[in-house]
Amino acid sequence: MNRILIVGSGGAGKTTLARQLGELLHLEVIHLDQHFWNSGWRECAPDEWNAKVRNLIAKDQWVMDGNYGGTLEIRARAADTIVFLDFSRWQCLWGIVSRRIRYHGRTRPSMPDNCPERLSWEFVRYVWNYPRTRRPAMLDRLKGYEAAGKQIFILRNRRAARDWIRSFS
Repeated sequence: MNRILIVGSGGAGKTTLARQLGELLHLEVIHLDQHFWNSGWRECAPDEWNAKVRNLIAKDQWVMDGNYGGTLEIRARAADTIVFLDFSRWQCLWGIVSRRIRYHGRTRPSMPDNCPERLSWEFVRYVWNYPRTRRPAMLDRLKGYEAAGKQIFILRNRRAARDWIRSFS
């Protein structure tokens, strides 16, 4: 595993898993949020974003976390391993709420400066609806990626993720 892509609902723990894998496997960790957002929660321009992603995936080794559906296909093609955190909506909701509490008034380490943690109803709805609106398409895509020779891991809860990480040590 040299190029690992981690996807899943908000609050599933993509960033944490990426950091842990990077440490264990001695791979560069790329948090897409850090590259997509600019100070003050300003989005990256589409052309600039696509160029950034192309540069990031060109590296020989990485662990990359983040969804960003518009670039998923090129990131998945570049990856040799894809990890899908297929957690329940309740686990993910707990993840976003606890993250909001933990980083209240501060910017978390995986974000650019001046992006203090926030939680909107729009994001809560996204996480709540993810199993119905995004999950089926992701599972279909994963079948295609597996058929193309990618190593696929679907982890259904935090315990499965912890056990999977432990399997590397």
